[in-house]
Amino acid sequence: MFTIIAAIGKNNELGKNNQLIFHLKEDMQFFRAKTTGHKVVMGHKTWDSLPKKLPGRENIVVSRHDFEGPDLIVHDLKQFISENKDTDEEIFIIGGGTLYFAFLPFAKTLYLTEVDASDEKASTFFPEFDHKKYHTEIIKKGSENGLNYAFKKYVKK
Repeated sequence: MFTIIAAIGKNNELGKNNQLIFHLKEDMQFFRAKTTGHKVVMGHKTWDSLPKKLPGRENIVVSRHDFEGPDLIVHDLKQFISENKDTDEEIFIIGGGTLYFAFLPFAKTLYLTEVDASDEKASTFFPEFDHKKYHTEIIKKGSENGLNYAFKKYVKK
């Protein structure tokens, strides 16, 4: 099963200049706790933005090209989705925007850190989705560096 995890702003902002917009220590801890021990799927740009391979996770990169570093490179996204959408194993989709859009129809659960802020210079956005099709749970609210945020879990009805 696919699970999406992301931190987004008020206007669904994800990133700019191939970097995350919101850098929240608690969000990084939440991300690590949720994804450790699982497969994480990302696009090539997301992979390039990481300082190193994410430890304790199987790093899967969707790319047209072969290169060193990840545990697996997926060249055919449609085939990967088809082969993995019905598995009981939780596979986390960690970005970027293009992959979130591709996996959203197949993801059962979304973990979104919703930040009460916006960035007019954002270049990457999380796709719009119908909140009414999900059960929503607020896991925790917090504040850091003057930013208020909420960890939310959305589960398809």
